[in-house]
Amino acid sequence: MPRYLIFWTILLVCCGYALIKGHKYERIAAALFLSATVLSLVAHMSIRAGYTAMNVGEVVVNSVVLLVLVGIALVSDRFWPLWAAGFQLVGSMAHILKTIDVTLAPMGYAVAARFWSYPILFVLFIAVWRQQRRQRMEAAGYPPGDIASRPLA
Repeated sequence: MPRYLIFWTILLVCCGYALIKGHKYERIAAALFLSATVLSLVAHMSIRAGYTAMNVGEVVVNSVVLLVLVGIALVSDRFWPLWAAGFQLVGSMAHILKTIDVTLAPMGYAVAARFWSYPILFVLFIAVWRQQRRQRMEAAGYPPGDIASRPLA
């Protein structure tokens, strides 16, 4: 299976789950990730250099995603936005590395820029799953402080 099909499948499953079952910040993040993926694709296709040169369009998209994730982390009472923002920051560093060292191998630049998309999507999926679990535990009568330590039957 081609890599892009694997990525799009993971993207649509994780973001679809977040849009359907997630709360406010999970839905915002899912919409952000979907739109950022499309905008990054457009930005990447707009130049024919591939990963041989830094793409300003992708830098702008990644910077906006990072700022929004940091904003979510600042206002949310959950821990997952910190992980997502951290992964986004690491992925954004690839553009800085390419700026510092223009001889950086295109494959290294591509992997460094794209790899962190997968953990971010998995963090979103787990965040929504845990939110659903918390809701089921509260509905079963467990007090909120006990939810993390109790097994789900």
